[in-house]
Amino acid sequence: MGKESLWLSGEFRHKFIFLNYRMATCITEGSRILNPRSIGQRCAAAKKDHMKYTLSIFLTCLTLSVFGQDKYDYIQFNKLTEVKGTDYVIASIDNRSKMAESKNKYLLFIDTKNGSSTQVDFPGDGYLGQVEQVKIDDLEINKIVVAAKTVDLDGKGGIDWSDPQQIFVLSADGKTKKQLTENNFFTRTWVINHQTGTIVITGHYDSNKNGKYDKTDKNEILIFDLKTLELKRKI
Repeated sequence: MGKESLWLSGEFRHKFIFLNYRMATCITEGSRILNPRSIGQRCAAAKKDHMKYTLSIFLTCLTLSVFGQDKYDYIQFNKLTEVKGTDYVIASIDNRSKMAESKNKYLLFIDTKNGSSTQVDFPGDGYLGQVEQVKIDDLEINKIVVAAKTVDLDGKGGIDWSDPQQIFVLSADGKTKKQLTENNFFTRTWVINHQTGTIVITGHYDSNKNGKYDKTDKNEILIFDLKTLELKRKI
């Protein structure tokens, strides 16, 4: 047997096994195995890789531990909308929990000139629908109309598809907010008349409170003045 090499008979697969970072056994294919210097180099390299892997696992666990302590896992920016004729941009934002459940929805009115912002909140389990700017210069109207489901009318443990949609009107800077339709009014459609500065809303009241739209329910057309935000007429 040579001084610089060791010999074994039989066929084995090459492995490194570490015990407490100190002991290594190396077995290889074929009858010839290992220069002692090669053993040391390979063991050192394998030990280094093992330490990197252990550190990676530790950092991952630490990250998850810290991350799990946050109230929300992440903030999702759904849409950015320019408010024409102003310095503002509206960001539609959804805060979600660790279980990917929506905990808070809001519109953030951002003043792009000075960086200040105003937050307009909506229920986390609600549905934030259409957001539309209404700008009528001749009538000095510049409003934001928002359609949203914000009320669990049937009390069945959360806002869902069967609950009514409400219409809100916000100022162009987000500092004022008014709900036009009643909580129990099921908004179906709405449109802006730019000549008169009004919003016309159609829908119905669930008169028999059975959670369904049927012939006993009361249909109505509502006309609101967008400047005063007052109800002008019911049809």
